[in-house]
Amino acid sequence: MRAILVIIGLAAVVLVALMALGLVRVEQTSTGSLPTIALSGGKAPTFKADVGKVNVGTTDKTVQVPTVAMTNATVRVPTVNVEKADNSAAPAK
Repeated sequence: MRAILVIIGLAAVVLVALMALGLVRVEQTSTGSLPTIALSGGKAPTFKADVGKVNVGTTDKTVQVPTVAMTNATVRVPTVNVEKADNSAAPAK
């Protein structure tokens, strides 16, 4: 039971961090309504989520490689490109 609570807590922390960094934006696209007193009907709200993209690739860089003597060698190093979610859209009303 404790492990499930820890996993849920970590997932919530990761989601909050992604939202704070602008990689995930969640906006409500329609409003919800409460059910009638007779407990029939009701409508769940709908949401639209814009998420960022992460591109991982390689590029050639010249770096020092330790050998018996120091020489420069061209090696492939990883690159990461992060595009934030579009924050310019007005929230739905």
